[in-house]
Amino acid sequence: LAADIFTFEGFSDSTSLTTQYPGLTFTNATVITAGISLNEFEFPPYSGVNVVFDDGGPMSILFSSPILSFSGFFTYAEPLVLAAFDATSSEVGSAVSAFSSNLALSGDTGSSPNEFLQVSFAGGISSVTISGDPAGGSFVMDDATLTTPDTQAVPEPTSLALTLIAMVALSLRAQKQRRTNF
Repeated sequence: LAADIFTFEGFSDSTSLTTQYPGLTFTNATVITAGISLNEFEFPPYSGVNVVFDDGGPMSILFSSPILSFSGFFTYAEPLVLAAFDATSSEVGSAVSAFSSNLALSGDTGSSPNEFLQVSFAGGISSVTISGDPAGGSFVMDDATLTTPDTQAVPEPTSLALTLIAMVALSLRAQKQRRTNF
């Protein structure tokens, strides 16, 4: 397995996030920076100074190749739902926030910012949607992590391939024995 972490650092404040990351297409996602557009007292970043927020509606991310899992750290003012979908747009997994609000200063009692949420599906996730307020402006996400199949791994041989290899080896051994008997 291979994991990619997206910290959203390196973007200017108020950058509309769309296709800047190869293989990912974001919708309703804007990068904001602590000390500029981000109220870091209520929505502290998990790492660095940048986060991405739901700008105008639920945030969605489309993956050019299916992934095995998606996770991130979320600070939210409304209950949050992270939903995963396969290539046929069927929901294959979901995660729900533990609180109604986990803002740093005014969140629910017992909550803390940057709640970790994750969805996984061995059959492949083609997209995720993160929903808070239907109009947007209700959460920030930081350090999104995608787990993908390791394309560099050498595949294990199938039982058919192993059987064929064994048959060829036995055939060659038999031919060699016939030659040495003469």
